[in-house]
Amino acid sequence: MKNFSTLVALALLVSAAQPVVAGPGDQGKAEARATQLTKQLAQKAQLSEGQYVRVRQLNLRMITEMQELQASLATDPVALDKKMAELQSHYEWDLTAIIGPRQMVAYNQAKINQMAFSGR
Repeated sequence: MKNFSTLVALALLVSAAQPVVAGPGDQGKAEARATQLTKQLAQKAQLSEGQYVRVRQLNLRMITEMQELQASLATDPVALDKKMAELQSHYEWDLTAIIGPRQMVAYNQAKINQMAFSGR
């Protein structure tokens, strides 16, 4: 459940909650969302241009996989929660390989701040 809360906090970090359901034409929305998420992370963690490109690709992959999970596991919330937690764990592992330790601290601090803000 903690991982799911982290995933929710990450989604809130991106912007106001928007439904993420796969459908025709959603690739453009996913790309726009990945760009938005990456820009916000770039501001907080001061990403280099190369990191920006790699993080954007990672974000696009994560958003696409979230859409696929929500579509395929819509009727099984327990399995969806488990898979979303796994996805979040993989995302953070991959993100750690792209950004430096100080940048990861900035990312984690932004996540904590967003969780505190959304809990009010």
